[in-house]
Amino acid sequence: MRRRHLSQSLELPLSDRHEKETRQAWVYRCVRERIVSGELRRGDRLPSTRTLAERWGVSRGIVELAFEQLTLEGYVASRVGAGTEVVADLPRARASAHADTEAAGEAIATTDPLPENAASLASKTGRSPDAGLFSLPVWRKHMNRALRAVTPELLADTDPRGYLPLRESIARYVRMTRGIACEAAEIVVTTGIRHAIDLVTEVLADDATVFYLEDPGYKNLSSLIRAPLHRCVSVPVDEEGFVVAAADRAGAGRAGIAYVTPAHQAPLGTTMSINRRMQLLEWAAARDVWIVEDDYDSEFSYGSAPLPALRAIDTQARVIHCSSFNKTLFPSLRIGYLLAPPALLARIAGLRSASGRANSLIEQMALASYIDAGDFARHLRASRSVYLRRRNLLLETLRARMPSPCRITGDHAGFHCVLWLPPRGDEAALVATLREQGVFVEGLREFAHAQTMAPALVLGYAALEDARLPEIATCIALAIDTAGAV
Repeated sequence: MRRRHLSQSLELPLSDRHEKETRQAWVYRCVRERIVSGELRRGDRLPSTRTLAERWGVSRGIVELAFEQLTLEGYVASRVGAGTEVVADLPRARASAHADTEAAGEAIATTDPLPENAASLASKTGRSPDAGLFSLPVWRKHMNRALRAVTPELLADTDPRGYLPLRESIARYVRMTRGIACEAAEIVVTTGIRHAIDLVTEVLADDATVFYLEDPGYKNLSSLIRAPLHRCVSVPVDEEGFVVAAADRAGAGRAGIAYVTPAHQAPLGTTMSINRRMQLLEWAAARDVWIVEDDYDSEFSYGSAPLPALRAIDTQARVIHCSSFNKTLFPSLRIGYLLAPPALLARIAGLRSASGRANSLIEQMALASYIDAGDFARHLRASRSVYLRRRNLLLETLRARMPSPCRITGDHAGFHCVLWLPPRGDEAALVATLREQGVFVEGLREFAHAQTMAPALVLGYAALEDARLPEIATCIALAIDTAGAV
């Protein structure tokens, strides 16, 4: 008697289809969820696409596209004459890791919370994009297009800079919106701005490199660049931005790397003036300083178009321009880019390749299609309008509820602004009080390293629902009034 394949009798239960979920996404999700949960394990044979299509009431083509996506992501594999079987070994890997931990005598408290990352903190404060504004049906269209277009030759592409059509799309975009005359050959695709900083640091830094860091600035930057504090120069920021004269004095003219956020300084919100930009470029050329330009939120300028990027006016090839689609689309996309000067391009691209921190080809293909079809521009226009409305809701309520006029800066762009407290205000106590009430704000001094800052609150709004913003603003105003800080 001929042996029956398991797939001939295997019955896969069908989950409910989500609202607005495409049939292909539905089939993909139903199979993937059972693999991830351990219901389907390595070696299990899946039903044939014909059988599954008949049982689930969808076309065979839809099932085949879902299986292609599962294959590309490493969950299943197909062989001619043998069908499709699960190749992922997720539950066993977890069990093995748990057994190894127990054998080592380590006690794990399963109720302990996982450490919170920067993206999670930014989401709590509202200083992150609202993923709910991102159109999943539109993205699925481009993902499906990528899955249909991918070839074995593309899968074998090993260009260390990333997928060429995406780099071409990025080059067109930055030429038009950031004023940077560049070509695709100068662009390296990264997983985000942190990855770009990591690459630049690995390529340029040695045991003597000095890092010129904005202060206040990014909270964990010194840890990210893995530099001892004695080589991190705290550079103050005034109303024109990074104070070049202070950097030169503190660094004693030493060569190094300067990290700046010219479009919308993090966290003060200052836009670096054109005069200060020219001073910075002249200083960098004279002192052999490389400049890392973090252009993290220039797309969200509410009053007028932003100034051209610092890289756009760099005639000495000292600026490494970095940006990320994680801020403009959704945090887990993990696609960003950097524009490398010719002297650094080969080394940065080589390190990206050697590090193994590459990006999914399918998602790179989908993003290139998304940009070229105009969907990226449409998303930016729509989300910019929403973020502007949310900013206005927050500020209008604050100004109406505050017992005394409040000074707010940095509100012309981005996802956050700064509310300045009177000199006698207790910033730390106010932050603690608000967090106890479920209002997650940050104190400006949390971002300072060596500089002494006046008390202020950093207020995010982009990722917060419209209905909550008046409530949040009222809580902030009442807390300030109760604390007697006005």
